[in-house]
Amino acid sequence: MVRSKLAPQRDPQLVVAHFARTRAQDEQLGFFLEDEIGEERRAEGSGDGPHQAANQAVGQDDGEGFNSQNEVLSFPTNCPDCSSPCDTNMKLVNIPFFKEVIIMATTCEKCGHRDNEVKSSGGVEPQGQLITLQMTTPEDMSRDVLKSETAGLRIPELDFEMEPGTLGGKFTTVEGLLEDAKNQLNSNPFTSGDSSLKGVTSKLDVFCHKLEDIIKGKVRGYHFVLDDPAGNSFIQSLCAPEPDPQLEVTRYERNWDQNEELGLNDMKTENYEET
Repeated sequence: MVRSKLAPQRDPQLVVAHFARTRAQDEQLGFFLEDEIGEERRAEGSGDGPHQAANQAVGQDDGEGFNSQNEVLSFPTNCPDCSSPCDTNMKLVNIPFFKEVIIMATTCEKCGHRDNEVKSSGGVEPQGQLITLQMTTPEDMSRDVLKSETAGLRIPELDFEMEPGTLGGKFTTVEGLLEDAKNQLNSNPFTSGDSSLKGVTSKLDVFCHKLEDIIKGKVRGYHFVLDDPAGNSFIQSLCAPEPDPQLEVTRYERNWDQNEELGLNDMKTENYEET
């Protein structure tokens, strides 16, 4: 991580790029490749494990009457905070007027850590999606929100922008997502530790107080904007299936950089035999 001197505003000099790890890097991190997992399964003579659970979670029948819409699957993992053994539960959920998603929730009984992550079960949409919610009533804080891992969050009135990938995928409410953003800012080691800059810390304190006022409904009229190039995010409409006057959904064509981030520029699904 590199500290931004303009936080919580976007820093034009700071660029974050993601890359695919090499096999050697995966081995150093202790990750197993698919062929190695297949060899291990054949050696044990069993196909059970987290990958089987993941296949079931996206709707594949296990041959014993598995129902992906009603079953909750569980597989062992380790707590990201204290590394103690715990379980991660997975379930396929159908969001009305949207699509099916996979929700994964982890709870550690030892340290109390709770976390959830959402993965879209569909592919990348043909167009990106810009969702704008004008928060004018207390009920707006209770709207369901699906923020995919490719979506960024903006509050224009506060000059606040959260880059795609921050907080991962979340299925929560408007209030819950704002709370998560506030908590992440408060727990940033660059703004709360010995290396913090006084000017940046004071700016973040002011911003977090403003964010807290929005969450508590003390101020209204702010805009909650989700920008998802993959088109896999969602904000609940209180008037569905009729249009919601506070909710605006705009489809747009992705640019080259956005397609590059999603890995679409090198993807060829038609006439792929040709060079």
